[in-house]
Amino acid sequence: MISLIAAVAAFGLSTSAYAIDWKQQSGKEITVLLSEHPWTASLRTHLTEFEAATGIKVRIDGFAEDLYTDRMNLAVRSSEPVADVYMVQMDSALFTQWEAGVVEPLTPYIDDAAKTEADYNLADYPQGFRDGASFPVGDANPQLYAIPISFEAYTLFYNKDLVGKYLGGKLPATMDELIAAANKISAEGDGKIFGASMRGKRSAELVDTMTGIVLDAWGTEKADLPYNLWFDGDWSKPRFNDPRIAKGLSYYAGLLKAGPPSVLSYGWEDASRFFSQGNAAFFVDASVFGPGFEDPKTSAIAGKVGYAPLPASEGSIGYSGHWSWGVSIPKNSPNKDAAWLFVQWATSKKLTAELGTATGGAPRDSSWADPAYVAALNPGYVEAVKTQMQHTRPTSVFRQGWSDVVLMIVDTIHQIYGGTPPAEAVEELQTTVADSIN
Repeated sequence: MISLIAAVAAFGLSTSAYAIDWKQQSGKEITVLLSEHPWTASLRTHLTEFEAATGIKVRIDGFAEDLYTDRMNLAVRSSEPVADVYMVQMDSALFTQWEAGVVEPLTPYIDDAAKTEADYNLADYPQGFRDGASFPVGDANPQLYAIPISFEAYTLFYNKDLVGKYLGGKLPATMDELIAAANKISAEGDGKIFGASMRGKRSAELVDTMTGIVLDAWGTEKADLPYNLWFDGDWSKPRFNDPRIAKGLSYYAGLLKAGPPSVLSYGWEDASRFFSQGNAAFFVDASVFGPGFEDPKTSAIAGKVGYAPLPASEGSIGYSGHWSWGVSIPKNSPNKDAAWLFVQWATSKKLTAELGTATGGAPRDSSWADPAYVAALNPGYVEAVKTQMQHTRPTSVFRQGWSDVVLMIVDTIHQIYGGTPPAEAVEELQTTVADSIN
């Protein structure tokens, strides 16, 4: 029989005199509702460690991502308990659940010395990661409703061979230089090599990448939730015609312009595949693509990919956006204390780093100094993402119908791509959004 001390040590929990009683919910059984994700697959391999240390039996209910969101929303709103822990998108999905009162606040568990290890260290997660799960938004002492498990920051990928051939190996230092360099490569690429590959189709799926690039143009000024940078502290004050927003949208349009003729039909699958085939010099998108680009079974450019934070619009720091998966506890769970032990274990420092090797997106700062985590990833990727994650903000806007506004923004990018001056395009966007929300 494995001892408690040996069991907690096995998965990196404290064994000091101040350690909590990990057997306090022994005999309970919990159901964990998860999207089938690389994090989920890796988690499954560790479940016996948790069960041995706690005496809690865990049942995993996993669903393909295209089915998961509907299943999750039904589960947390069910009159009968369905799950005790669930995976949640840390964006408007979590905010909507908070508004509906169906998700449990985690702050009371974190603050309870009998339930949470003293070295759990919530501050190990960047503040920007926590902001998107803290409600009420703007409150002096908000409650936390989800713990991040995997994140993606919107970063710059580049093909080292093409940057060497067309740019003499010099990486652009600013966003303006990046646009100019991408267009130079397309002009010299004889219709075979292009400066950039980007998501371009008219879809709300552009929201995170697009917002990350606009946040870069926005610079150091705050972009507070729930409005993000799009509204000036009030839903009646849209500011889509702000020159910085016009600049950010023009950056996105400029990268599209440097792409292949079919770029306006590209979703993330198409854009990432085009880059991985060696057809484009630059790709701005989620950091989570990085590990896949290093796999020679699926990538023609394995070993030839460079990674960098977004070039700065102004100054020396390139800001961006991030998006995260998290785990939460539903209000209707009858086993909340046992559920919290699971959440605490799954998001502990050691396990965050270990599970993060499957995603390349461990959300704790400490993971990026963990030798095993770092060794599993490309060194350039580690350095770029570690830097970018300290200069990101949530891409969310907490308002019903935001996806409809995103489509209006994408239409504006397409207008700029087609030749409409950015200032003119955003003035039209400003009017359209103002009319739609009033």
